[in-house]
Amino acid sequence: MEKRNRILIAEDDPVSRRLLQSLLVKWRYEVTVVTDGMEALQIFDSPGAPRLAILDWMMPSMDGVQICQRIRERRDRPYTYILLLTARSQKRDLLYALEQGADDYLTKPFDAQELRARLHVGGRILTLQDNLLAAQEELHFRATHDELTGIPNRASIVESLTKEMFRQLRDHRSFGIVLADIDHFKNVNDNYGHLSGDDVLRAVARDMQSCTRPYDGVGRYGGEEFLIVAPDSDDVGTMALAERIRAHIESRPIPARAGPISVTVSLGVAASTGPPFVDFKTLLQRADDALYRAKANGRNRCELGASVRSTDSVQWVPADPVTEN
Repeated sequence: MEKRNRILIAEDDPVSRRLLQSLLVKWRYEVTVVTDGMEALQIFDSPGAPRLAILDWMMPSMDGVQICQRIRERRDRPYTYILLLTARSQKRDLLYALEQGADDYLTKPFDAQELRARLHVGGRILTLQDNLLAAQEELHFRATHDELTGIPNRASIVESLTKEMFRQLRDHRSFGIVLADIDHFKNVNDNYGHLSGDDVLRAVARDMQSCTRPYDGVGRYGGEEFLIVAPDSDDVGTMALAERIRAHIESRPIPARAGPISVTVSLGVAASTGPPFVDFKTLLQRADDALYRAKANGRNRCELGASVRSTDSVQWVPADPVTEN
């Protein structure tokens, strides 16, 4: 709301400028005033620029229509509602201004109440725009994140794995992955109930995130299984990460609605230290084989899969992560 109450006036005529400023302050807008087009463009380039603007058509250095064109070229900024003031009244001129990016116009001399009404319309449009963007962000989050734990879902974490393989191909750096599975999770659901089981899943996801670096990826791979992608990490570093996660989860009971529940995890580790490189399915298979060994060897342990090194003869074939769920 504060951003929508901020407004920029770009007007070189001092009488018109003072009148506009006086009215807008009276209507409780936070007003920024400039006298030419280049100043206005510099304001729009600054962080937190006003999203409402009143621009005079004719100004020194750059006119209002040119400013409209420059602002509309920028797709990475929040939408700016632009009201153009002009002495021109020819329909073709006004249509041209709208085509170049102006949202509305007023001819001089303007009526104060008409100006106020049109600014209210601009505020409503910005509100609708913000609500639409928020809804799109919410939909994107739900499409890419697990609803229960709030961490990336299977498709999203596998996409992160594929992107990391592209980076490895470009930069020739190692990276590792960890497949982690909660031991005897069915017993948790059977003995404490599924709601407590959900508490355990959420807590384990949080614990894994707390043990990883900010640029590591942690996602729910399916059921009680999680996938961690560790950039710039070799066998030793990825095993150390897995052991840190294992020890942290084992170290304390998880608070759940049925009471404290102690759980452990088994982890399978694989690292790619090529070139040449393999497709992500092969790397996942190596981590899955290691996870199977960790389960077979007593659970609550980490096992290392075969590393992908320059001696491997398998060539990397990138695959679509969405089709490999």
